[in-house]
Amino acid sequence: MIGARSSADVSHEGRWEKVCKVGDIPDNGAVGVEVDGVPVAVVRTGDEIFALHDVCSHAEVKLSEGEVYDHTLECWLHGSCFDLRTGKPTGPPATKPVNVYRVKIDGDDVFVSLSKE
Repeated sequence: MIGARSSADVSHEGRWEKVCKVGDIPDNGAVGVEVDGVPVAVVRTGDEIFALHDVCSHAEVKLSEGEVYDHTLECWLHGSCFDLRTGKPTGPPATKPVNVYRVKIDGDDVFVSLSKE
């Protein structure tokens, strides 16, 4: 699993927040959560987990309600596609990227950090 860490590595001055269990995220699917008031889509594809801003940069709807395939999250409303690794749009009509957040796994717990470091 991506970002696997021990519990001692997970808490860094409150920058990491437990958002769900790995089992809560459908394979090739997403769940919407909130971290410090920010909507976050936690996405699983195979054995990898990613976190992105949960608002489409084109239509301002929840990306977590879209389809997941080939490291791509497709918005359910107009079909904008975003790369799970970079947040960059890979298909129109979106032209602006969405933020990507750091993820750590501790056992079955998924943690997300909004900070850059």
